Amino acid sequence: QVQLVESGGGLVQPGGSLRLSCGASGRIFRLNAMGWYRQAPGKQRELVATITSDSSTNYADSVKGRFTISRDNAKNTVYLQMNSLKPEDTAVYYCNAEVRGYIGSSSYLRTSNYWGQGTQVTVSS
Repeated sequence: QVQLVESGGGLVQPGGSLRLSCGASGRIFRLNAMGWYRQAPGKQRELVATITSDSSTNYADSVKGRFTISRDNAKNTVYLQMNSLKPEDTAVYYCNAEVRGYIGSSSYLRTSNYWGQGTQVTVSS
């Protein structure tokens, strides 16, 4: 089993910045793609940004040019640098990872998808 732990959310003024972090732990062989998603009240969860194992990135049009996703493979951690924040960025932000991990205590492997519990980002003056 793999756990994703998020940090960095909070309250920020419009135009401000936040940096979210998400660390993965457990019996991990390899982290494949990782990403950030968000969900506002009454809306479906939507893609914010993704990053592959070789650091190829993809962004939602609404955040392109303002947000930057990155990863530190040595720390099994993904980051989301959020600049020029707008009120419409207010949402719960979720970390996601596709993980190649060990099955139980064995040496066998499978690929699974995991979600963090989310961290609240509020952009308001």
